[in-house]
Amino acid sequence: MATPPTSAAPARTAMIDRDRPLERIPVAERKGVASVAVVIAGFGFFTPTMITGGAVASEFSFATFAVLALTAAAVLALYIAALGIAAGRTGLTTVLLSRLVLGRLGGKWASILLGGTQVGWYGITIAVLGDLLGTALGIPTWPVVLRGGIAMAVTAYYGFRGIEFLSWISVPLMTLLCGWIAVGAVGNAGGWSGLLAQDGAGTLSVGAALTLLIGTFVSGGTQIGNWTRFAAGGRLAFGVTAVTIMVVQSAMLLFGGIGAIGFGEPDFSGILIMTGSIGLAVFLIISNLWTTNDNVAYAFGVAGAELTGRPDKRPFIVGGVAVAIVLALTGVTDGLTTFLVVLGVLIPPLGGAIIGTFLGPWRRRDPGTALDAVGPVRLPGLLAYLGGTAAAVVGAWFDVGIPAVQGILVAALLAALLPALLPAPGTGRRAVRR
Repeated sequence: MATPPTSAAPARTAMIDRDRPLERIPVAERKGVASVAVVIAGFGFFTPTMITGGAVASEFSFATFAVLALTAAAVLALYIAALGIAAGRTGLTTVLLSRLVLGRLGGKWASILLGGTQVGWYGITIAVLGDLLGTALGIPTWPVVLRGGIAMAVTAYYGFRGIEFLSWISVPLMTLLCGWIAVGAVGNAGGWSGLLAQDGAGTLSVGAALTLLIGTFVSGGTQIGNWTRFAAGGRLAFGVTAVTIMVVQSAMLLFGGIGAIGFGEPDFSGILIMTGSIGLAVFLIISNLWTTNDNVAYAFGVAGAELTGRPDKRPFIVGGVAVAIVLALTGVTDGLTTFLVVLGVLIPPLGGAIIGTFLGPWRRRDPGTALDAVGPVRLPGLLAYLGGTAAAVVGAWFDVGIPAVQGILVAALLAALLPALLPAPGTGRRAVRR
């Protein structure tokens, strides 16, 4: 006879991170078009983009500015969507894609680079939150920084589902509010005829303007794989990302330009404060910053998981938020902006190396590589990244072209070509594509 089961207490089941930071997202766990789109849209509602749009709009006629804004949005949409399709095909985060392209050690560098910069941005964002709400409500900034920093991490802690839940509430309301303010700004500028009659200062070149417009989101957009890996297929990921980024980035830049011309203020929350609509300003400030910052916290959470090999992003979200709050409360973030801009030159070539590898050696397919079997260094990807970084640094140093775009293109080209030119590991022969 079989022995009856004992009455011993069952073993405790450890909490599992449903977002699988160290694994591929299975097909059965992928999300629909609307879910992915709304998360990307929430990430794209980025106040600095509006402010940059306002700064550039003051330098050109409005018609010229609109063309520049749409061009920048198209470049960003193409770049970010190309990364999105790679993540959608593989089901991997950006840092795990980096491991496949650069090797295990290169993947650690990507985790430090992408995770570290996002901790800094989180600190800067909650410092901005404290300043804006402190000004609007006449309260001390430190309680806002502390409470806001903790609250914004909650949705990231719960993963994609938490970020999506917040985005479904905030994105439609922010869109309606921004549209309403934009209509008022156009009227304040004398209607569309008055807006189109505006002349810019003319002190900024077209190349410098595109550098600013593209640079506001190109580094953040490199993280897109963290969310498009949930899309149900590569083509879907590409289409959703391209359309969403094009629409949101165009809107943010144009809103900033219209606000700067109509009210002399590119930040719509600032316009609401100016007009006495404090309650709406507080809503817009919190929603705008929260939908971006929870994506930021998610990014340094999955980067920390890859860096340490621990299959749970949540401890790294908690730790990263704690560091960011300290940075914000001590005023260190005031000196971080320049540092993060410099690091921004290093991030886009990483995306270029991933895109070039996906289009070249991987031939637009899932490479099917076991993540734990990747060697320490993958020379083609590493050289492509270094080459792209050199191109971006030279462009920034000598003020030539658009450094981020140059870095992306050089890295992508080298990543696509080098595997066929370099010797295969352990041989004196060139690698043969299969």
